[in-house]
This record gives sequence, structure tokens and C-alpha cells, in this order.
Amino acid sequence: MRLFLIACALFALGATAALAQPDVRPVEPFFAATPRATSVVLRDRPGGRPLATLGARTEFGSPETVGIAATRGAWVGVISTSLPNGVLGWAPRRELKLHAVDWSIEISLSSRVLVLFHNGQAVRHVTVGIGAASSPTPAGRYVVTDHIDPGEQSSVYGCCILALSGHQPHPPSGWSTSRDWRLAIHGGATGAVSAGCIHADAATLRFLMRRTPLGTPVTVTA
Repeated sequence: MRLFLIACALFALGATAALAQPDVRPVEPFFAATPRATSVVLRDRPGGRPLATLGARTEFGSPETVGIAATRGAWVGVISTSLPNGVLGWAPRRELKLHAVDWSIEISLSSRVLVLFHNGQAVRHVTVGIGAASSPTPAGRYVVTDHIDPGEQSSVYGCCILALSGHQPHPPSGWSTSRDWRLAIHGGATGAVSAGCIHADAATLRFLMRRTPLGTPVTVTA
């Protein structure tokens, strides 16, 4: 597992705490998808030029899973780690196997709070760590792509890593800008302290690993 490509270096370590009151969001079905074939071409628009190709597995060995963000006739626009933040790739719906996802995650950077929803009902609020001023967490709409056991690197990443489809375009000074630094949710300190990843406490991470399937939507707001 190439964990060194995850943009998650810590400037401090610590625990987080669960706070706040329950909340409710309108239930809007979200669909994730996996390729039906060994490869699926993502295009810049329905029938347009190729942007990337989805394989069967992610770089960490998980089944390749994308989020469905838009539809146009027989085409779907997907959120994929193969593309830059905020860019959708379009593929024929018939080339993907869709399944509904009833979990979602919302993260507020201004309040530094992560809220986990199930069928529109908030089931967990936690205070989290976010990117430092020099390496801010980019707002956007992502999906969970991998559940990773950090193994020997648990002292850095905590018990668990939920890799996200997003990328860190502004890594800390001294980090190579030629690498693809992935965003993730993992262990670490609260406050604005990370290289762009979200830090959560161990109990929350284990809960997320058990409950949130690959393709779970993650919305990060300013």
C-alpha cells in the first residue's frame, strides 16, 4: 500500500471529542458505482474526449468505486480520484453497476466538525482536525474510495484510514508538487494542523470503517 502518497503528514497528534446536537438533512438518494468491465473510459462530456480510465481496483487494492454526481440521458457524471477535484468524468450508465448509498459525511472547515448522516438523520458529530493555513483542506465533493489499515504506520495515521477521491493541490512547503497527494480521514490532532487531511478520533474512525461503504459521499464546506 502506497500510504506515503496520502497527504496526511501531521504537525501534532492528539484525540478528538464528540459534541453538538443531532441534525437532520433531507434524504436524497446517492448512488455509487463500480465498473462492469475491466476498464471504463471517463470523458469530459457525454460522447466527448477521454479524460481517464477506470480499472477494476484502486491503487490500494479496493474495488474501484465512484460517486454518481449527475446524469444526462444514458450518461452519468462521476466523482473519481482519476480526475482533478471538482471535475466530473462521463461514462455510459450501462458500463457501471450502480448501488444506493444511505450514509453520507459532511465536514465544515469553519466549525471543524464532521457530521455523519444515515438516511438523512445525523448519527454522529465530532470535532476534527483540518489542514493548516499553509496546506488547507480543499472544499469540495468527494467519495470514500478505500478503507485502509495503516499497519506499521499506525503511529502516524492512527487506527484507520478512509482514503477519499480528492487531491491536495497545495501540499506543505518542501513536499513534492509532482506527486498526487490524496486526501483522507484518519487519526490525529484537532485544530488546523494537517497537510490537508481530516483528523478524527479512533472511536469515530472505527465506526466509519464499519458503517460507511465505499462510494460514501463526503462534502467539505468552507
